[in-house]
Amino acid sequence: MDDQLVTALRDALGPSVTTDPVALAEARKDKSGYESDSSPLAIVEAQSVEDVRLTMEFAFENRIPVVVRGAGTGLAGGAIGGAGEIVLSTLRMNRVLSLNPDDQTAVVEPGLLNGEFNDSLRMHGLWYPPDPASRAISTIGGNIATNAGGLLCAKYGVTRESVLALTVVLADGRTLNLGRGTVKGVTGLDLVSLFVGSEGTLGVIVAATLRLRNLPPGPTVTIQVEFDRVDAAARASMDLSRSGLQPASMELMDEVSIRLISRYLKSDSDIRSGARLIVQFDEGDGQSDAARAVEILEAGARKVEVSADAASGEDILAFRRAFHPAMAATGRVLIEDVAVPRSKLGQMFGEIARIGKKYGLEIPTVAHAADGNLHPNFMIEGEAIPDSVWEAAGELFRSALDLGGTLTGEHGVGLLKRRWLSEELGDDQVSLQREIKQVFDPRGILNPGKVF
Repeated sequence: MDDQLVTALRDALGPSVTTDPVALAEARKDKSGYESDSSPLAIVEAQSVEDVRLTMEFAFENRIPVVVRGAGTGLAGGAIGGAGEIVLSTLRMNRVLSLNPDDQTAVVEPGLLNGEFNDSLRMHGLWYPPDPASRAISTIGGNIATNAGGLLCAKYGVTRESVLALTVVLADGRTLNLGRGTVKGVTGLDLVSLFVGSEGTLGVIVAATLRLRNLPPGPTVTIQVEFDRVDAAARASMDLSRSGLQPASMELMDEVSIRLISRYLKSDSDIRSGARLIVQFDEGDGQSDAARAVEILEAGARKVEVSADAASGEDILAFRRAFHPAMAATGRVLIEDVAVPRSKLGQMFGEIARIGKKYGLEIPTVAHAADGNLHPNFMIEGEAIPDSVWEAAGELFRSALDLGGTLTGEHGVGLLKRRWLSEELGDDQVSLQREIKQVFDPRGILNPGKVF
């Protein structure tokens, strides 16, 4: 039966369909470390909206599940394929369809890499603010599907704030144009915001109209602050947030993450500190703002360094961006993502330390301190994730919820966090969200088993 379906799919889409064993094996996993039990039925490497439309029509008619996939850099198991499923890859749909410098907008396809897109905008004096740590390897479509955040979202917002319109293909092959190219517009329900962060469960994004900004005029000023304790660093970040200053990024690293990154980079960085806070100002009176920030931060600090040079400032941030590669170099890692109110950041770090001690685990953690988004990592020996790690993760999630926080700030729910969804949303809201999904996907073929 599977062979017949693949033959029929090839008849409809030609060489866009592949069953190469290596490609199928790759589609079983993402950067979360999770891997499905079996390979998918086939991969459609879409190059056009028509390819997507034909795939969805075929899948709808034959009731075949479809998993939409970009670069496979997700951290929640949200875009991995399994037995009997078609993986619909949009990675080859990677063009900038139009660019309007006057309106500061661009229309792009979903497979375009975030970093490559920003490189192309520089000659126009523009940039696209969403800045996930994976920007060099993750796609715009994937960023939209998970409402990705990153190092700059405290000042510039998460992906949702930069998406004006979407073209989507629904489960039955119909194409919808959602939103508009204007900055303002309130006609009808906001279906664009509904699709942003929907993790491929409502439809396939085939084009996006994005809001751009002028490149910050500078000068860029970066402050690196060392603390003896992570709770002192968390208090300092809260003091800076209350001050009225608005840095572009404010990143906090605990002692374990500093040590592992230093080892990975073979760096002589000072690894004696209990925590490190990196603060960057990117426009306006950067020097004056940085001077005020130093006054606030140095009271509880062990060491403060200020860099007014853009290149050295980027080197400082590169240390923080090396966190995920450094974790991956240690072996298998369960990469988590919770967020709490900024005032509870220090308490959440305390909960992570308590849970690590209780379960005998080392949990290196970094945080986007300006918005309370933490990334605790569970380091795992062997292939399977032990029950004790899942128990520790569950306790960590409940601690975040008890502090008024959320299960995920930017990675999404995917497969990894669906078991805790009702604990945050409640049964009634989960039921309502299932009903909304059914409106868009009546046969339940879009990314089944993910999120819900």
